[in-house]
Amino acid sequence: MLTLDDSFLALQRAVKAQPSQLGQFHSPEYIELLAHVTPDNMSEHGAAMNRHNFNEDCPVFDGLFEYCRLYAGASIQGAVRLNHKLCNTAINWSGGLHHAKKSEASGFCYVNDLVLGILELLKYHARVLYVDIDIHHGDGVEEAFYLTDRVLTVSFHKYGDFFFPGTGDIKDIGEQRGRYYSLNVPLKDGTDDKTFHALFKPVMTKVMEVFQPGAIVMQCGADSLANDRLGCFNLSTRGHGEAVAFMKTFNVPMLVTGGGGYTKHNVARCWAWETALLVEQQVPEELPETHYHEYYAPDYSLNVAAHRVMDNANKRDFIEKMKIEILENLRHLAHAPSVQFNEVAPDSMLPDYEPPDPNGHPDAASTGFLERIGKYAQEHGVIRSDETSEVRRNAWD
Repeated sequence: MLTLDDSFLALQRAVKAQPSQLGQFHSPEYIELLAHVTPDNMSEHGAAMNRHNFNEDCPVFDGLFEYCRLYAGASIQGAVRLNHKLCNTAINWSGGLHHAKKSEASGFCYVNDLVLGILELLKYHARVLYVDIDIHHGDGVEEAFYLTDRVLTVSFHKYGDFFFPGTGDIKDIGEQRGRYYSLNVPLKDGTDDKTFHALFKPVMTKVMEVFQPGAIVMQCGADSLANDRLGCFNLSTRGHGEAVAFMKTFNVPMLVTGGGGYTKHNVARCWAWETALLVEQQVPEELPETHYHEYYAPDYSLNVAAHRVMDNANKRDFIEKMKIEILENLRHLAHAPSVQFNEVAPDSMLPDYEPPDPNGHPDAASTGFLERIGKYAQEHGVIRSDETSEVRRNAWD
């Protein structure tokens, strides 16, 4: 994980999230499965795997639970550091797994680190904005906050033609107190830089004006770039990064994560460029020679250029009509919702917290830490009281 303040960029070692911390959003039964299933014992967990949507898109592999704990821990840790004003930007390129649901894996996403990061930020901020520029709809995050006015989710994604996950219509705007707090910008094949920013900049400007978030979480999936193996957009690295740079101009604490991306050398280019943008450093266009130099042939350039001949299915009248409808929905947000804070909840992860025993067995201090987190989750309806003891009991298995 990278953190940035006004003076320097720092590399932080990620602290693995404990099962009780994952339980702030995910169900105990699902965490239990993640913790114990391996490629060697899958046959013993067949029914549970079917229940929790493990399939060819969400395979079981060696080290699965450790992987989930690491990337989720990094996003939680970044949120805690933002809350304590130890940085103004936190970057977790390993995170951004936006499809995971409370009790289901989906789209190679197992633990939703974005939801966990947002829940952490909500302890200190009345309102949190979530922005998603992955080519796939950020369905897991939207679903988690669909009924609340404290989180506004905005997703720019490909929609239609049975494209995964099949959600994210412009008509999906939230329900109950969360009505109009879910914004979807469904785009078509061939979306290029000009088309994307004809919507992104006016929409996000209005969102920032009316919602006035205390913190931003931005998912920067690189599968919206041109030439992605699974994607069908036509964004250049410059255009993709322009969205990140634009959100940075609002000077709001920001957690930035990775996401999708299936042409690996372009993913590396994209997130290297966006790291440079976030730290406001100029980097040369020509890539330095390394052992991986041939991956970047033939141009050996940092930029991923757009296709010159790819058709853009987003016609001008379609874009204008969609912009008008989205801005009209934002008019319903008459003012930023306020929240009264009577007591600040305990941090899910202290900035310098490490489990005290390398073998994973709690001492008195870490047991108290788990108790505090469980108490907060019960009081705020994140998990039931009977779930808390089960999560805590399994935390050190």
